[in-house]
Amino acid sequence: MRKINLTVLSIFTLFLVWILLDIIVDNSLLLPNPLEVLKSLLKIITDSKSLFAIFSTIFRLIISLVIAFFLGFILGVLAGVNEKAAIFMNPMVTVLRTIPVISITVIVLIVLGFELTPYFITFLMLFPLIYQGVYGGIKSIDQELVDVYRLEDNRLFSRIIHCYIPLIRNNIETSILQSLGLGIKVIVMAEYLGQTQNSIGNNLYLAKINIEYSEVFAWTILLIFFALLFEFLISRTRKIIIKK
Repeated sequence: MRKINLTVLSIFTLFLVWILLDIIVDNSLLLPNPLEVLKSLLKIITDSKSLFAIFSTIFRLIISLVIAFFLGFILGVLAGVNEKAAIFMNPMVTVLRTIPVISITVIVLIVLGFELTPYFITFLMLFPLIYQGVYGGIKSIDQELVDVYRLEDNRLFSRIIHCYIPLIRNNIETSILQSLGLGIKVIVMAEYLGQTQNSIGNNLYLAKINIEYSEVFAWTILLIFFALLFEFLISRTRKIIIKK
């Protein structure tokens, strides 16, 4: 209860600061007032085109996450059980984790065009996270547990299904949920830069060039909501995992 009260107090404080800044600035072009933003927010969530844009962005995120998970899991397991594969993968993963998002976005826009860029950029950002989660999970497994299982069944595929996956389930779940939080930020940025049709990013771009700053704030609040929702899912999942 105390945590909830502090959260409500924090949100109220931010809202109060916003009102005070609005009074001081007194210019809706620089800082829209809360009432204008609320109207824009209601307009967004009741407009079919806006809802379709939200759905499309989430759909792109899910597709990118599925592909990133599929490859990240396979290569993570492979690196976890084979040292040579881990050495081979390490430079690639390091590059993907450190390369500036804006740089790779511009390159991918030139090569793949506007429609495919959000998928590819999001995949590139999520893949290292999932790969590292799977690889790190396998490397942290007590080798004695693996040796005991190998006494009964020494087949690699069976070992992955019945030994590795159950033991690294926590790592897999956490990686997926963390990817959702990061992915929503990355994919909207890629949509914004690529002006992808039917997307949150493109709606942000159109609101900006049309000087509809209250709408920009409204879309931003929606993105914050999704980010907080994913963080809440991460927190709840971790609590369930700990209880188990």
